[in-house]
Amino acid sequence: MRTVRIWINKEGRARYISHLDLNRCFARAVRRAGLKLWYTEGFNPHPYLNFLTPLSLGQESETEPLDIKIESGTTDSEIFESLSHILPEGITIKRVCEPICPASEIAAAEYKAVLEFESAEKAASFIDISRRAISSGTLFAEKHGKKGKKKAAKKINVCDGVLFFDAADDGKDVRLKMTLSAGNTSSLNPSLLLSALENESGIKADFSLIRRIRLLKADGTDFE
Repeated sequence: MRTVRIWINKEGRARYISHLDLNRCFARAVRRAGLKLWYTEGFNPHPYLNFLTPLSLGQESETEPLDIKIESGTTDSEIFESLSHILPEGITIKRVCEPICPASEIAAAEYKAVLEFESAEKAASFIDISRRAISSGTLFAEKHGKKGKKKAAKKINVCDGVLFFDAADDGKDVRLKMTLSAGNTSSLNPSLLLSALENESGIKADFSLIRRIRLLKADGTDFE
């Protein structure tokens, strides 16, 4: 048995596939490909499939790592070939390799986002207010989650998770580059940041698209 890391692109209509459905999709794809997966032990055995940094619904990614455990005897190139032809539209395999870094080393994620506004004036105002809000170091938002079985919300300062932020306008469009905290210790969803900026500015985008470009370690190098 060995662990294999599969790097995938998720884009287009596939960005509306939820994390749970994506797990089901790959479980079916692996079975159709005839790969000999390693199953967990216990009362309800299931194949080991682990997306290290699940995306929020509606977001795209160029760097989505999936770890699977397979029985020995299947090469990385065989896994690549067998899965590449049976995945749904919008999900493509970039490469298959042995994991280099443990998931615990993920510290940040780099994103690009495009926001479309009603007018160039609103786009320029959004950029100006966003820059000042991020520079101030204080921008609060409500983060929703669960406490036990109950839904809960807490107010957080999203600036604590912003490592880099840059904005530029292109007519009615705003193009953002962001590096945000990610991983098990601290993680900032870019959707939460954009929502906080829209609330702060009072200007809501007509359309937005967020794309994760790469994952980073604490020293700023690529997570592999």
